[in-house]
Amino acid sequence: MANGYAGKLLEVNLSRDKISETVISERILKQYVGGRGLAAKILWDRLGKRWSTIDPLGPRNILLALTGPLTGFIGGGRTCISGKSPASNGIAGSTIAGEFPIELKCAGYDGIIVSGKAKKPVYILVTDGKAEIRDAKKLWGLDGKQTLKEINHEVNDLLEKREPLFGLWKDAGVLYIGPAGEKLCRASAVISKWAHGAGYGGYGALMGSKKLKAIVAKGTGPLPDVADPKAAQALLEREYAAARDSWQMRVWGTGAGGFRTGNVPSSEPQRNWQEEYHNMRSIGVPNYETTIWVKRYWSDYGCPVACEKLSCVTNGPLKGAITDNPDYEAMAYCGTNLGVYDPEGNTYITSVVEDMGFSSINGANIMGFAAELFQRGILTKEDLGGIEPKWGDAKAMGELAKLIAHRRKIGKVLAEGTYRAAVEISKIKGIDCMPYAVQFKGIEVGAHGMRSGLGFGAPMGIGYALGTQGGDHTSQAKPPFGEADVTLGDTMVFCTIGTRITRQEVWDFYKAVTGWTITNDEWLNTYGRRIVQIQRAAILIGGPDITWDAARDDDNPQRWYQPLPTGPKAGSAPTHAEFLEARKKAYEAFGWDEKGIPTTAELKRLGLEDVDKALAPLRK
Repeated sequence: MANGYAGKLLEVNLSRDKISETVISERILKQYVGGRGLAAKILWDRLGKRWSTIDPLGPRNILLALTGPLTGFIGGGRTCISGKSPASNGIAGSTIAGEFPIELKCAGYDGIIVSGKAKKPVYILVTDGKAEIRDAKKLWGLDGKQTLKEINHEVNDLLEKREPLFGLWKDAGVLYIGPAGEKLCRASAVISKWAHGAGYGGYGALMGSKKLKAIVAKGTGPLPDVADPKAAQALLEREYAAARDSWQMRVWGTGAGGFRTGNVPSSEPQRNWQEEYHNMRSIGVPNYETTIWVKRYWSDYGCPVACEKLSCVTNGPLKGAITDNPDYEAMAYCGTNLGVYDPEGNTYITSVVEDMGFSSINGANIMGFAAELFQRGILTKEDLGGIEPKWGDAKAMGELAKLIAHRRKIGKVLAEGTYRAAVEISKIKGIDCMPYAVQFKGIEVGAHGMRSGLGFGAPMGIGYALGTQGGDHTSQAKPPFGEADVTLGDTMVFCTIGTRITRQEVWDFYKAVTGWTITNDEWLNTYGRRIVQIQRAAILIGGPDITWDAARDDDNPQRWYQPLPTGPKAGSAPTHAEFLEARKKAYEAFGWDEKGIPTTAELKRLGLEDVDKALAPLRK
């Protein structure tokens, strides 16, 4: 068994009520490592030959929840969720924080592969060296907090009965879905704890399509052995020392960007990206700190930064809303993007969105799109079931989230995600709604604009437009190495936000844990690149309902070519000609031909001859 790995994956076929184990060879682990990389390999091997015919919401699709070799050893545990994406028809590796991956590894597994579809709602319970499929009928229909409460009570009671001498059981690690996932909303997330969401890819809908309400893990064993315990311990101590010096992240978390991102680089969404600048200090993190935070430091397993905060509205009409920070993405999308600039309103919307089973990015992007259609008279109060989602009305925005999650009225269309909803509403209303849809290849975009030229990410939006994970702000395809650079954290599977170590220390950690060696150049030019080319092939093949044409879809949304209307960077935006020139250069750097398809030479160099064969029809 390789160091750093439990040594096996759990396989659960819900159609057959069958549970088995799979061992991944050391050769594959060395090539694809874990998490996002291993997910791409498994998906391509099992589904690649019939990729275009696989319905992401059908029983032939598979759901993956994978750890990596550094999971549990670098502070802050994460799980990589993957499958054929219900949002893009490609492959996304969407990671989520929490204790689940640690519990899973300590139960003896590096990940779970779920296939088929249950006849009735179920959840999977994984304990030391075994798993079982359990009835989830009473959990179906519950919101996020209700689900977590009921599962914790049931599993704790069960474990106490089975092991009465164990003592007090700590809550298990849980991945679950809310109503949006149950209703197959394509932007729904897989949720952990109260407020962590793996939102990119729409994998909540994939769980819902399988009638799978949750996956629960509780392990009492140790983490896997490491190759060099002394070296790993020394590296961990260096990480913790660096984390203690990360003052702003520890005290404010990413919420420190709530005011600054809009005010300084002018790159924060305002009212569905109609603007990106604001001067509203009420959305600044000091107001959250003094009015709604009820717990300052809240962290996941082993995290030395503890950047999370717990927020609660304690008075007024929105009293009782409770969530984390909100972090920057939630401040932006459940706040400024909906015209809401006060901590109470922002916390309320974030709480509702997450309880419905959306991530605060993807679900709120759809809400902003719908609110602008209402602003412009394209959607009416009647379409929206009596809701009037006016900018700044937090209560109405919360009701809009529920409308979409439960597929009521026009919510049935909006639940298909921003892109598909724009296409369908354009047909229904006879008005082109695509100018108001800010997304990339079916996946809603992170709260980081590019028109000012000062924001996070690659210039001119090239990173989003060419990314295999659509609007995923953490996975932009930046020249010269494309996404190969940013796949590292999702493949080794550790938290890249709280971790305060250098890239070289990551490689040192990898060697200390596994005993294997990878250089940074090898990762950028071979290992990481191999993962990305599989993902690129999958999203270009797509299907069955949508396929993406690189010439048309390797592009920014229309709004991002419109000059910024306000702020110090008013008038700023790239031209389409500038973007196309940058795209041409990026294609060459990424090993793609003039059509944006990975070249035969590139794929053969990486040992991906089967991928090259699958792409042959697109080259004609």
